[in-house]
Amino acid sequence: MKVKIVKQVIVALVISVLSLEGGRLPATAQPEQPEQQQPQGRQQQKAQQQQERQQQKAQQQQQQQERQQQRVQEQQQQGRQQQKAQQQQERQQQRVQEQQQQGRQQQKAQQQQQQQQERQQKKAQQQQERQQQKAQQQQERQQQRVQEQQQQQGRQQQKAQQQQQQQQGRQQQKAQQQQERQQQRVQEQQQQQERQQQGAPEQQERQQRLSEQRQRQLIKEQQKRSASYRQQLEQQPRRAQKRIASLQHQNRQAQYRYQQQYVERLREQHLRLQHERDYDYDRDPYFSTAPNWRYLRGGKYYKTNQYGADVLRQAVNSGYEEGFRAGQADQEDGWRSNYRDAYAYQDASAGYTGYYVDAKEYRYYFRAGFRRGYDDGYNSRSQYGNYADGKYGILTDVLSQILNLQSVY
Repeated sequence: MKVKIVKQVIVALVISVLSLEGGRLPATAQPEQPEQQQPQGRQQQKAQQQQERQQQKAQQQQQQQERQQQRVQEQQQQGRQQQKAQQQQERQQQRVQEQQQQGRQQQKAQQQQQQQQERQQKKAQQQQERQQQKAQQQQERQQQRVQEQQQQQGRQQQKAQQQQQQQQGRQQQKAQQQQERQQQRVQEQQQQQERQQQGAPEQQERQQRLSEQRQRQLIKEQQKRSASYRQQLEQQPRRAQKRIASLQHQNRQAQYRYQQQYVERLREQHLRLQHERDYDYDRDPYFSTAPNWRYLRGGKYYKTNQYGADVLRQAVNSGYEEGFRAGQADQEDGWRSNYRDAYAYQDASAGYTGYYVDAKEYRYYFRAGFRRGYDDGYNSRSQYGNYADGKYGILTDVLSQILNLQSVY
């Protein structure tokens, strides 16, 4: 609207200027007008004056409008400035609030640092107190251990003395019991011989001697058993060397020395078997003698003759002797008691010749003696055996309990 009004005013001004220029003449060139034409000139002047007044009014109106626009603009600027001022105030307030928050955060950080320092100090104090308590407790424990060791040494000495006395008393009792049992066995043998003499001679021969067919069968079984055992002996050195290396790594010097001695005994045993390849089975009485003993193992009875029974007794005694030496070695090394860890217990073939009984049978009774010998050797006692004639052997009563041999006749 304002632009249209301005255009109209400009157009009116242009028209008035053109009309003035076209109607005026220079003063020198103006003709003398008659008196009748003067009223017309006045009217034109009035019209021009009116136009000029209208133009002035239009200019005034434009000026007023421009002033109003300026006022509006000024008001808008004032509003903008006020908004800017408000925004600045708000920003300042936000900055103040942020500064306050930063101050609070700094205070919190300082408080947290102080609290952490206090906690660390408390922890350090507590750790020091705990360390002091631990040190005191360790000292007390060491003192207690020293006292306990002293007491144990005293008890061990007392036990050793008591065991020696008890062992002496037991040996005397056992010697007496063995004598009595031997006398009883002699009497029983005499009675048995009398009964056998009273029996028929043919029946006696049948009981004491096997048939040729049975002898050949036993010889074939023995040949297979010997061949299988020789193959096992060839594999023993490799397993023994691995075991020896592990003992060196564990720094078990006493057990290492015993292990070497055991392997040397196995080597000698192997050499003896190699010289017996041309064995004369026909001259061996084992293959012609009938079984006269039976024993119970694993809920089942097995029969053997006197030669097989002697091998079973040898297995128990060999196991006891090897177990006693292995237990002594572990005690000397300060190693924990564990008879199953010993290579001799795992091998369980020391003293076995491969004759009369299976290797599985021999190992079973060897390990039965080894367990008891290891307990005696490790604990320095003689509960299951004794030392006589340069060897460790199992007691007769214990041997009879393990084998439980019963006469067939």
